Amino acid sequence: MSIQINNVSKKFGSFQALEDVSLHIQSGELVALLGPSGSGKTSLLRVIAGLETSDVGEILFDGQSMIDRHPKERNVGFVFQHYALFRHMTVFDNVAYGLKVRPRKTRPSKLEIKNKVMELLRLVKLENFSDRYPAQLSGGQRQRVALARALAVEPKVLLLDE
Repeated sequence: MSIQINNVSKKFGSFQALEDVSLHIQSGELVALLGPSGSGKTSLLRVIAGLETSDVGEILFDGQSMIDRHPKERNVGFVFQHYALFRHMTVFDNVAYGLKVRPRKTRPSKLEIKNKVMELLRLVKLENFSDRYPAQLSGGQRQRVALARALAVEPKVLLLDE
């Protein structure tokens, strides 16, 4: 899926987080945003995902405007800077979460969810940690759980914040 960012600006109060940002990302392309703290990297990712709205400009996925689209409609996976794992849920349940909360008609069966979660945990080398809680993991392990959770819903776009 291609992403087109056209003249996006975003302010938080008097702080200008993004100013006239334009960027075109081709389908299948891997892009890294580099810059110092406070330069707007996270803000841009949040605007792309639909977690923040831009003040000006537009975001297009495959030529379709995303400005009025709910984050769920954008089919974007997001790994947050601090992982945003549910501390009261096991690793398994954290990864399964996005699949379990789907509407009933599109929700996979319990067996399909189990198989998908275990496949993803194998992918990130955490298959033996499924019954642990985030507090029992290292920072790197938490990051891999967050990645598996983002991949579980098979997003068309994957955004990784640090």
